[in-house]
Amino acid sequence: MKTNTHLFWILTAFFWGASALYTVWSLLDSFHGYVEWVGTLALALCGALFALIAFFLGRAHSAQGGELPEDIQTADIDDGDTEVGFYSPWSWWPMMVAAGAALVFLGVAIGEWIAFIGAALAFVCIVGWVFEYYRGYFGR
Repeated sequence: MKTNTHLFWILTAFFWGASALYTVWSLLDSFHGYVEWVGTLALALCGALFALIAFFLGRAHSAQGGELPEDIQTADIDDGDTEVGFYSPWSWWPMMVAAGAALVFLGVAIGEWIAFIGAALAFVCIVGWVFEYYRGYFGR
């Protein structure tokens, strides 16, 4: 995380420097001769975004009370391996949720009545997916 913080501070300095250079360049342009605000603000706000992320990562790194496995040179790959969770490989619910979402997007493109059917199908399938193991394995 320490390396990420440094990289984001470097990107902050780059974008703020690019914003200043862009401002000077637009002032020296003989065709316009005034500040082009869209590009200047876009580059400055990109720098502000990277500064916000760098500040957050720096604060999170100092508050965690230890080094992450990514920051230790002698760490193994398995040291950073976390528990992802359980996924049921035989479940049909994810495919049905995707079908409902596809119907919603199809309804936005073709007709809103299809979107309502797709939203209802997606809602029922999400509830089914969440409560799949509510009553045990394949509980009906």
